[in-house]
Amino acid sequence: MEKTKVVCIGEALIDRIKNKSNQEFTDFLGGAPANVACALRKLKIDSAFIGRIGSDEFGKKFINQFKELEVNINFLQLDDYLPTRIVKVDRDNSGDRYFSGFDTSLNTIFADEALDRNEIKKDLKSLEKLFSKTKYLVCGTIILSSSISTDSINFLLSLANKFDVKIIIDLNWREVFWEFATSSSETSKKERVDLIRNLLNEAHILKLAKEEAILFFENENPLEISESLLNRPDVIITDGANPILWFINGVQGMTEVLKSLKIIDTTGAGDAFLAGLISQLLSFDYPSNESEIQNCVRFASVCGLLTCLGEGAIEQQPDYSKVNKFFGSQIL
Repeated sequence: MEKTKVVCIGEALIDRIKNKSNQEFTDFLGGAPANVACALRKLKIDSAFIGRIGSDEFGKKFINQFKELEVNINFLQLDDYLPTRIVKVDRDNSGDRYFSGFDTSLNTIFADEALDRNEIKKDLKSLEKLFSKTKYLVCGTIILSSSISTDSINFLLSLANKFDVKIIIDLNWREVFWEFATSSSETSKKERVDLIRNLLNEAHILKLAKEEAILFFENENPLEISESLLNRPDVIITDGANPILWFINGVQGMTEVLKSLKIIDTTGAGDAFLAGLISQLLSFDYPSNESEIQNCVRFASVCGLLTCLGEGAIEQQPDYSKVNKFFGSQIL
């Protein structure tokens, strides 16, 4: 059976982004795994999202967005008591964003922290059927900041291994999530790093930013990072507008990033990049030489760049026609 589906697991949340023109905020649907699931659908890849959101107005907006894009949400959990997370996002003059805290007016615990393993297992037969058709499982590391959701991701990773699903991890280090979460707020930074490093041993493909490579590996060489992990994963290191370093399918290289447009907001750029890369890995049935790898990474970088041309993550994600218009059709 040909495997063509991608399952994304983790947080769906609201990015409350500060407007450049004033001190007001605008709400956008976001959360890295949710962003990737949506971006994949825009690139005509079958995706599913597994996570937990509140049964509130924001939760309803997520459901409508997922349905509009035809993301599989058969295993999306709705929480009647805990709200959808709202994260406050500030931006500097170059459009780079940083998280400044959470809206805690409703509760001190958010729905995504309570992703329930037992609820996931209620329809185990359907879940196994989904995984039997799944090529890649995508997750980040924020999910580890809650002991409840950690239990759920460990179960899903074990199921992925059972069905030979390749695991893609976007390191996505966000310390503010750990400082806020009830089950991890008292842990030291070293304990957090060690917990994340343990998860990274599950990866077959690892995407991380340069600053994350330095923090977690004291190294920015993708080959050496790969060799330090159990599964010897392919490793892709992004660094904003600087070249992308990678070690993919036994080949090491570097890809220049296209720079010709004004950056408005970098929120979700890395998620669009990852979705673009996954779409190309599926299209190429995994690239086998440097030329194919360069094409895959260039395509992914354009997906990330186009997402920076407006505000919010999901709204700005490109489809193939937009990538074609910007970049040409030679790599599609």
